[in-house]
Amino acid sequence: MDLTRLRTFRAVVAQGSVNKAAATLGYTTSAVSQQLQALQKETGLQLVERHGRGMRLTAVGRRFAEGTQPLLEQVSYATALAEDLRLGRTGSLSITHISSVGAAWMPGIVARLAQEFPELRLDLRLWELADETDDPDVEIYIEDTDRRSTSPRQSSIYESYSLLTEPYVAVLPTGHRFVDRPQISLSELENETWVDNDLTQGPCREILLDACAASGFTPAFQVETQDHATAVAFVETGVGITVMPRLSYFSARADSERVAVRELVNPTPSRTIAVRTKSSLSSNPAVQRLLALLRQVAKE
Repeated sequence: MDLTRLRTFRAVVAQGSVNKAAATLGYTTSAVSQQLQALQKETGLQLVERHGRGMRLTAVGRRFAEGTQPLLEQVSYATALAEDLRLGRTGSLSITHISSVGAAWMPGIVARLAQEFPELRLDLRLWELADETDDPDVEIYIEDTDRRSTSPRQSSIYESYSLLTEPYVAVLPTGHRFVDRPQISLSELENETWVDNDLTQGPCREILLDACAASGFTPAFQVETQDHATAVAFVETGVGITVMPRLSYFSARADSERVAVRELVNPTPSRTIAVRTKSSLSSNPAVQRLLALLRQVAKE
């Protein structure tokens, strides 16, 4: 059933005459009459009848108008929804992010997106817990890790951008013997009591282990935790030391009176945080704004 004819018919019903409907729609009276005739032929129904010099609804036409009103409302809703989605004003975005980005960056970014796109729903998930079946719209991840090298999210349907390359740092109790030094050689930590901090023993941990191996040792993790904040809390109590990316340390909200953070050298482990978005969403205003906010916060 032709929607243009239905809308024209509804306009005639609403305005009460062909002439008024034509003026409202910007059509000629003849065009509106032709639309009505075509709709009657299409439906096989006598919707209007001549009355004096004009037309009026038949009983069938009145019932048809009532029945098609919900359909036209749904069509109007779908049209508006499509426009909103195109402009990024509504709908949803699924975002997978590494844990430190979630704690350090995402609260402020989500607050800005909520202000600028109030109808946009965000579905946030941890990258460390994602698997290869996940299909996020946006993924904030650790770049160039062997574990992800075969991920379908690296295919041509995604566009990738590097955000930040950051060093790992040593987190020490304030009473530690190295606390007065601005830099610590990684090999000097070989015999320390190590506190692990990686949720899944994933790529961030592998980067650290590779750097330790280059220094000639493998750290013995006497305490294993599954997040950076808990690992830092153990360091605050003097249990041991931990090593983590700088952003992870800041996201842990450490007590600066109980822990100290120092640069690592010879070598300095580092990781690169990157973001990839579906190519089909490259022109989506909400995605474009998200990328701009990520680049901004990565520079701070």
